Amino acid sequence: MANTITDRLERAGNGVGVAGPGPAAPRRKRKIGERGVTMLAFAIPSLVLLLLINLYPVIYAAFQSVHNGDLISVGDFVGLQNYAAVLTSPTFWIAARFTVVFTVVGVFGSWLVGLGLALLLRTRIPGGGIFKVLLLLPWVVPVVVSATSWNFLVATPQSPLPLLAEALGFPNVLFLASPALAQVTVCIFKVWISFPFMMMMMSSALAAVDTNVYEAAKMDGASNWQAFTGITMPMIARSTYISWILMTIFCVNDFPTIYLLTQGGPVGSTATLVVLAYQTVFEQFQTGPGVAIAFLMTLVLVVISVILYRQIRKVVIE
Repeated sequence: MANTITDRLERAGNGVGVAGPGPAAPRRKRKIGERGVTMLAFAIPSLVLLLLINLYPVIYAAFQSVHNGDLISVGDFVGLQNYAAVLTSPTFWIAARFTVVFTVVGVFGSWLVGLGLALLLRTRIPGGGIFKVLLLLPWVVPVVVSATSWNFLVATPQSPLPLLAEALGFPNVLFLASPALAQVTVCIFKVWISFPFMMMMMSSALAAVDTNVYEAAKMDGASNWQAFTGITMPMIARSTYISWILMTIFCVNDFPTIYLLTQGGPVGSTATLVVLAYQTVFEQFQTGPGVAIAFLMTLVLVVISVILYRQIRKVVIE
């Protein structure tokens, strides 16, 4: 038979009868009544305020990016010269390269740690409640306190970690004075303060997975790894992509983490684009190039967010 029970149920779920969709009902034109006009009148002040708070600064920043002014005056119109100067500057590309490294390590490092801890917290462990609270501390504690603690641990030769490295046979290990070690330290610090957020995102996603699916897979002879790759990962894919989008935005726009720890040094090795934009505007007093860097950052973030959002829409949970 052409119309099986499965087909009928599927048609019923889609709101289509067994015999076909039938004639389309004429659409009624909705009229805005007095209530709609009243609600719109109440919403207009909030909309105007949002436009003034968000839209006006963006427009003014775009205006500054095509002028050669400073913090006091706008300066003369120079067109796209600021963008050309930024894109041809070696300092910009050094900062862009470290921004990519910092973002990749921050996103995937914190995601891997957060996912692992979220899976661990699903099991019964002694003192699980206290353990969860302790794991949230790096995210709950203000970044100023965390950066101060890490400075105490690694900043000087008399700090605990350099002394420990010297005791292990590695003398003169200066974590924030060496460009390579400073980059590694900053990336690890970012993972440290970000993994609780990823842990909470993954924990909420794992809590939504039906345990009966795992029992059915176990009855079919699936191993733990097959259940993880074939069930867990597809079921939490949407939450994973959303967490990647949010953490990418957090990492690219993360100013206090780097500035409080290294201020972009040594010799600019840990300066990301947001730190470089700050230094250009507020230390070198060149608002045009600094705002141009910020707009280029925004463009890249929009592209990355659109790509990941498309991946979210492609996810199909069966």
